[in-house]
Amino acid sequence: MRMKSFLLSICPALLLSSSVLNATPQPQPERVEITAKRFTFTPDQVTLKRGQPVVIVLESADVSHGLQFRELGINIKAGKGKTAEVPFTPTKAGDFTGQCSVFCGSGHGRMKFVLHVVE
Repeated sequence: MRMKSFLLSICPALLLSSSVLNATPQPQPERVEITAKRFTFTPDQVTLKRGQPVVIVLESADVSHGLQFRELGINIKAGKGKTAEVPFTPTKAGDFTGQCSVFCGSGHGRMKFVLHVVE
């Protein structure tokens, strides 16, 4: 009787551990690293695949900067000399133009970034 209760108590644990061990690991999202510096983004464009998760990483090399894509609902801000990141999965294809969302000086309006999303 003891053996039966022992087996009944460890069977669920064995099943759980074997399903965890057999699980396929999920790939890590691609990191898209962008550096903002008066008055440019480097790179200034990137191509992504629709439905493929990414992490957008914004690094500010001088003063505070942001990167906003109104149409996509993205607004990431990085303080002076800091880095900020946001997970993002493109749901529609097209070309989307983002701009600096933190006033950074006289060339602020020229800071553009193009996100190409392909099928």
